[in-house]
Amino acid sequence: MRLGPTVLSSVLTMTAALLVATPAATGQPTCAAPVPSPTQPGYTIADPNCDFGTSTPFVPLTDPAGQAISEVHTGIANGAAYRIEVPKRNWNRDLVLWAHGFRGNGTTVFVDSPSTRRFYIERGFAWAASSYQTNGYDVGHGVTDSHALIDLFRTVRGTRARGVYMTGASMGGHITAATIEHFRGDFVGAMPFCGVLGDKELFDFFLDANVTAAALTATTIRFPATVEEGQAYGPEYAQTVLGALPQLGTDFNTPEVQLSELGRTWAAAVQQRSGGVRPGFDSAMTFWNSFGFGQLSNIPFLFGLYPGLSAGTVGIAGGNVTDNRHTFYQLDANPLPSRAELRLNASALRVAATAAASRDLSGIPRVAGDPRIPVLSLHGIGDLFVPFSMEQIYAGETLLRGQSRLFVSRAIRGNAHCGFTAAELERAFTDLVGWVRTGHRPGGDDILNPRAVARPDFGCRFTDGPHPEFVGTPCP
Repeated sequence: MRLGPTVLSSVLTMTAALLVATPAATGQPTCAAPVPSPTQPGYTIADPNCDFGTSTPFVPLTDPAGQAISEVHTGIANGAAYRIEVPKRNWNRDLVLWAHGFRGNGTTVFVDSPSTRRFYIERGFAWAASSYQTNGYDVGHGVTDSHALIDLFRTVRGTRARGVYMTGASMGGHITAATIEHFRGDFVGAMPFCGVLGDKELFDFFLDANVTAAALTATTIRFPATVEEGQAYGPEYAQTVLGALPQLGTDFNTPEVQLSELGRTWAAAVQQRSGGVRPGFDSAMTFWNSFGFGQLSNIPFLFGLYPGLSAGTVGIAGGNVTDNRHTFYQLDANPLPSRAELRLNASALRVAATAAASRDLSGIPRVAGDPRIPVLSLHGIGDLFVPFSMEQIYAGETLLRGQSRLFVSRAIRGNAHCGFTAAELERAFTDLVGWVRTGHRPGGDDILNPRAVARPDFGCRFTDGPHPEFVGTPCP
């Protein structure tokens, strides 16, 4: 469970010496060892002056002549490292908050810079980022620590930003969506990408992918009731999967994956649960079955995500958040059930949730689809870590709440998780800013229309640059 806030020691009070790093123009910072967290026992905080795991310093950006074009500030506040960067000239008074994604369950937190860092600075935007106080799937701390950057920026700079944009990738997309709903009025626009916009539905998808494979191969699997039992089940589950894989195909965990006829049936079930029929899905299944995940790297990626290995708590919730009791697994877009679908649903393991997405910031925070500000999102249509269906779930929620005009989704023809090109991200942010400033809603894809999604050219409109892992009908 996420630990609550604690009172900081006087040594770590928000003094200028702690909060504001010496401007890099006075000399490159020296990388220091991680320091103990004052708020999270057992955690350490990496030096925000250096990129984690390297000796690369975080210093101002420069122009072709080598002159600094930005000012940087770093520090540690309330158990989280932060970075702030502001254009040296022509700051437009807007601030972008960057929320990073899931980083595993290690106990050292670190802050990084967005890939669009130079793009922001050269266009007059300041940006800020937090390490968060914890790792794991702790969206709650991601929300509060990211939002705290707004006041931290004012303290460091001596002036408040005029407009604040929220952006983040993967789990950072979940943080983005939850932040703008939790802190009404503090943001003017948001850009999640490859984001978990369906909150706990992500973990339902992981469940779906595993129970359908088990049902189709007549393999018995369990869903342990406790985290300890789930962890102990891991090696047995891996052996169970390895025993079933020959029925699904050959050459798993290599780039040469070949699905059998039964494997293609499983792929059809995964496709329906991850966004419906869409171009390039065969290449997505090949990509996501060509390597493993975490400690279970000897089995394909999706199997390593089985929620039964953590009792469905995702290491953060107060119980199992997954539920498929009322899920009907389909193998095609036809709403009328086929005999094969009836057999699949009759044999699939059913799991009941004991916890739900929370209405506060504990556990897995709920995303209601009620943004009330412009939101522009991007998602790879072949991403099976955080599937394309996350966009559709969020779009459906905004439609139910009369907020659909405030959500634009762009489909990108790629399989990698968050594998967007600079051109795709920069165009999206430029269009979001234009939307905020002019009220003109930019273009997007019709992601709730199954016929549009199934078109061979779906995703071509906003894909800009190479995605070599994606194989589909070439764009016109």
